[in-house]
Amino acid sequence: MIGPYLRSASLLGQRTAELHLALAAGDGKSFAPERFTKLYQRGLYQSMRAQARRTLGLLKSRVPHLPEPVAAVAGRLLEHEQALLRRYHELTERPISALRTRCHGDFHLGQVLFTGRDFVIIDFEGEPDRSIGERRIKATPLRDVAGMIRSFHYAAHAAMRRPRVETGGPAAGSDARARWLTVWSAWSSAAYLKAYLAEASRGSFLPERGADLETLLSAYLLEKAVYELGYELNNRPEWVCIPLEGILQLIEEPAPCGAASGTR
Repeated sequence: MIGPYLRSASLLGQRTAELHLALAAGDGKSFAPERFTKLYQRGLYQSMRAQARRTLGLLKSRVPHLPEPVAAVAGRLLEHEQALLRRYHELTERPISALRTRCHGDFHLGQVLFTGRDFVIIDFEGEPDRSIGERRIKATPLRDVAGMIRSFHYAAHAAMRRPRVETGGPAAGSDARARWLTVWSAWSSAAYLKAYLAEASRGSFLPERGADLETLLSAYLLEKAVYELGYELNNRPEWVCIPLEGILQLIEEPAPCGAASGTR
């Protein structure tokens, strides 16, 4: 059942890496890769920390207005704020040997078109909530990878919010369907990442050490999930549980929202 999805996820991982290889090979100062520096790593940490504190402050103010099961999970996240910030702080603990390049900047499943055989990547303007100056700052392409992995997680949760389709599968919100979608998200993400790393290794922009790659990817996954939390609080409060669960999983504090994540 999951086979076709894994093949598609692998192809998308390969195309993502090919995009990053092409951007890293661009001519001129605007495209020339730049090395990570201690100053950049510190600035990245401070930016992520500030975003997290703003978003968690917003979450704290909205907790009284959230459904009880979601509010309980929100409370758990607020209790683990320091664990989240410690994960970001790992960015400053040692030099990271990687390159910063141009990348997509707002990469998720909504930014790719499937032709039936291949993928076309669109919309390169970056995150609309960031200033033009912020969007022009070069970053590790792993930021795009993190965005796509978070998008697989979102796709699974979005499916749980739809009415049951006539496929003979388990009903929306059921434990069986939730477990299946969790497996789909995890394996699709793994297939995507494996294919991406295999192709991207032809370039020189990835960290030389596996520990550095893990540190960067983890930090960007958290940053994306925190960004999603702020977006949902301001636009779709009924979807807040998706990024809440994602953040807690990333800091190794799983806290499913239970029925709230499958019945809305």
